[in-house]
Amino acid sequence: MARRALILLHGAASNGLLYVQAAQRLGLHPITLSADPAQHDCLAGESVEAMRADTNNLDALIRECSRLRAINAVAGITSADEKLYATVGKLCRHFDLPGPNPASIEQCCDKFTQRQLLAAAGVPIPAYRLAATATEVESAASNIGLPVILKPAMGAGSSGVRLCRDLGELAEHTSYLLQGKHICRSSPRMLVEQFAQGPHYSADIMGNEILGVTANDFGPPPHFVYRESIFPAPLTDEENERIADVSLSCLRALGLGWGPTNIEFRWTKRGPVVIEVNPRLVGGPQLVQLAYGIDLVAEHIKLVIGEEWDLTRRYSHVSAYRSLLPDSDGILEWIDGESRAAALPGVSEVKIHVRPKTLIVRKGDYRDSMGYFLAVSPNLAQTKEITHCAIQLINWSITPLCAPVVPGHSRNTPLESDRDSNG
Repeated sequence: MARRALILLHGAASNGLLYVQAAQRLGLHPITLSADPAQHDCLAGESVEAMRADTNNLDALIRECSRLRAINAVAGITSADEKLYATVGKLCRHFDLPGPNPASIEQCCDKFTQRQLLAAAGVPIPAYRLAATATEVESAASNIGLPVILKPAMGAGSSGVRLCRDLGELAEHTSYLLQGKHICRSSPRMLVEQFAQGPHYSADIMGNEILGVTANDFGPPPHFVYRESIFPAPLTDEENERIADVSLSCLRALGLGWGPTNIEFRWTKRGPVVIEVNPRLVGGPQLVQLAYGIDLVAEHIKLVIGEEWDLTRRYSHVSAYRSLLPDSDGILEWIDGESRAAALPGVSEVKIHVRPKTLIVRKGDYRDSMGYFLAVSPNLAQTKEITHCAIQLINWSITPLCAPVVPGHSRNTPLESDRDSNG
């Protein structure tokens, strides 16, 4: 009897391992297709059938999926990676499998097109301009007014996104993007956007159902690297309702509503302003599972294989994610405290991504994280206290490049500020 398989297009997304593990729990045989299977060492030991395939070549993927369908009962095809999600939709249509609308995904992933569609639907968004040259960037910033956000029109994970507070920073980052030094090199098109100031939130959505809103905090500017997230966000019923209304408007404007969507907001003087609509699960779906008992990855896979999902809350707790961000470039001499933090009541997971003697070079995006931990409790105050205690237990030492080691300096600067923000 042929194995019931789930084909996963594998890229750089952090949720890839979660999809493999959820597929196995559902009794499926996961098969990953990626350009370089050897890069995904996180899948080692997971009994995954990893195949090499050009994920940028639709015809090659169709041939490989056809070959796999000849020897497996392929139940579905999906991906955790936003950049591959439109391709997933095309494959699903070709093989008559449940999947997202590829045209809707493509227009959503083009941030300029997304902005146009949201604006036409009356969704509140920051002022924006499209630019392809340094002169156009400077002109757009002049029209909008500094400070502005400058970012690629295509991309994910905050790669290439920067707050430009003056003309010098604007020129520097424009040069950086035009030289193709960021991770998404496919297009010189850039977006210049008004800096919408206010607390940052994101809505977690499956289909047309809004599961909850996450409150997010970032590391120091000018970049936007996630530092901490709390789910559910401490909002009033009216604030949650306003975010829900705007979220549903986004889905209608962009033709979404099949599978997962994550929508980012800033709460400004005019209420929730949409920063970005992402046609995928949030990078940390574990928060919803810890707080509500809903495994978003597993429920998404059920949809992919044609089964009915269940988004019922099992309980109502408050969960937190905390990223370990370095404050300087250099050599990571040591990092410890993982086991002490993991032993704290309420800490559900601690993960360190880096090893001693690793060269740390901050890129200003999701790749800067050296690790993370997750915490949960019945209420917000207790979860914050657990987070505060755990971060005090994790220490590290980074020797700056071409600079002497500061005696006794073993903890990164952001942790010092935690005593004010979490205390």
